[in-house]
Amino acid sequence: MANFQCKHICSCCPVLSMYLIFEHLAAYNQPEEQKFLIGLILMVPVYALESFLSLLDSNAAFNYEVIRDCYEAFALYCFERYLIACLGGEESTIEFMESQTIITSSTPLLEDSYAYGVVEHPFPLNCFLKNWSLGPEFYHAVKIGIVQYMILKMICAVLAMILQTFGVYGEGKFEWRYGYPYLAVVLNFSQTWALYCLVQFYSVIKDKLEPIKPLAKFLTFKSIVFLTWWQGVAVAFLFSIGAFRGSLAQELKTRIQDYIICIEMGIAAIAHLYVFPAVPYKRGERCVRKVAVMSDYASLGTPPDPEEVQDCERFTRMRIARHDEKEKRLNFPQSVRDVVLGSGEIIVDDMKFTVSHVVEPS
Repeated sequence: MANFQCKHICSCCPVLSMYLIFEHLAAYNQPEEQKFLIGLILMVPVYALESFLSLLDSNAAFNYEVIRDCYEAFALYCFERYLIACLGGEESTIEFMESQTIITSSTPLLEDSYAYGVVEHPFPLNCFLKNWSLGPEFYHAVKIGIVQYMILKMICAVLAMILQTFGVYGEGKFEWRYGYPYLAVVLNFSQTWALYCLVQFYSVIKDKLEPIKPLAKFLTFKSIVFLTWWQGVAVAFLFSIGAFRGSLAQELKTRIQDYIICIEMGIAAIAHLYVFPAVPYKRGERCVRKVAVMSDYASLGTPPDPEEVQDCERFTRMRIARHDEKEKRLNFPQSVRDVVLGSGEIIVDDMKFTVSHVVEPS
């Protein structure tokens, strides 16, 4: 019965997600944004398919789970890259951050922690971490903090498969002779730091991105990451302390997490239709400096400032002129190629940047 229900849920998830992806590919007017947005949307069908296949074949569930976990780290990276693209790219993002360091007479005395050009860490992090200066320092710290999770996730996935082969991984077993608790601790700290960097980054840019309703996007993505990770840890911990016993309990241990994820992804697929719509990209009305299609997002309850609208229109005309000089609008196959190859080049560059700064810190 459970498999039958999951089959229907998992069949709806890819349909809804692929429909949304095709919508974006058909209106592929902002490649820098949409290539990573598509990677973010793919998180739902990947999770749903992995969980459903795990329910069908519990013996292969471990390998499917490794793939799902790796994609989680990639989706976190995609979300950060999507926000950067919405701000106009890396240079524009850094310029915006540097502009936040300028103090005027209108700056409130009681402002966010970054109002005076620095991002302050909460206790107890502020005891051993220095404040980040807004600009290149903060941007690179966030970038490294998120990319390191993607790199460590892949390394730990390979180690987990090796340990599983030799029978010493012990998934869900919090015992010193197994590799699971050690990898879980490493990944827990790595993911927590990556999410912390993302939260700090979001707190700085949220007002700038207000036209695209970033809070809804942030909460939707973060809820998926948090739920899947912590509910998995909770299930493993409950079984490790003997909260559930018997042969049936052992069978549920390998299935309950996948069954819950199938249901959650059905809800997430519907939420994505409203949180990451393709409609704002269809008209081609685009403001690089202020993000999104002003006329579409303003209708959601955030009236744009007249000066920003005027500036947006001027900036849009300039961008379209450059785009026409280089090439015509990408067709569907070209859009798919750009999503795969274009995002791949950026990912490789960011991974090289992160590794180089970890090995040889400046």
